[in-house]
Amino acid sequence: MASGSDTIYVKADRNVEVTKPEVTLGDVIKIECVNSSVVSRVKTLKLLKFHDTDKKNQNRTSVSILKVIECIHEVYPNADIQNMGETDFIVTLEEQRTAGQAVHWIKTFFVVVITFCGAAFSIMAFNNDVDVTKMFGQVYVSLTGTESSGFTILELSYCIGVIIGILTFFNHFGKKKFTVDPTPMEVEMRLYENDIQTTLIEDFSRKGKELDVGSTSHSGNSRT
Repeated sequence: MASGSDTIYVKADRNVEVTKPEVTLGDVIKIECVNSSVVSRVKTLKLLKFHDTDKKNQNRTSVSILKVIECIHEVYPNADIQNMGETDFIVTLEEQRTAGQAVHWIKTFFVVVITFCGAAFSIMAFNNDVDVTKMFGQVYVSLTGTESSGFTILELSYCIGVIIGILTFFNHFGKKKFTVDPTPMEVEMRLYENDIQTTLIEDFSRKGKELDVGSTSHSGNSRT
């Protein structure tokens, strides 16, 4: 049993995915204590149980770290618990479905096509908006004194420059990264994920559906 001198360190990530309806503390948080038996016992404590798992809106919930502390104190009332992670986190029940190789390639193909067409349209819209063709023609006449044919060294250099600029900006080509820094796309995706997670936690809290101290059921989920 834990004594008053036992310190249990817990750390939760902002978003945690589980694969079974009955969720224990070991499934969603990292636990550390000098007493290994305490760690083993705490990991088995039940936190919540998902019901109606066929409904998408029932497969996600927000949990307060205070609920985690309450669960631990039910077994170890004298333990000193130190939270090293998030104060609120999201638990999502994900069904394990492995898509076939053909489905994976089809999805990849459509993403590539949509990305390519979108990027091409954006570049063409920009060029038409600023009338790059006319500008290059005027520059070519000023430098050479002859009319531009529409495909000169200026257009060729511009095309090569666009490619180099895109590769440099996104810091990525295929599976190769030019530097260890995250790409702008990765940064934007992380910011987007953080905004989504913050919004979900705030929504659960405002609607009173967050699993917190003293609560045993919410949003179709209950702790058993």
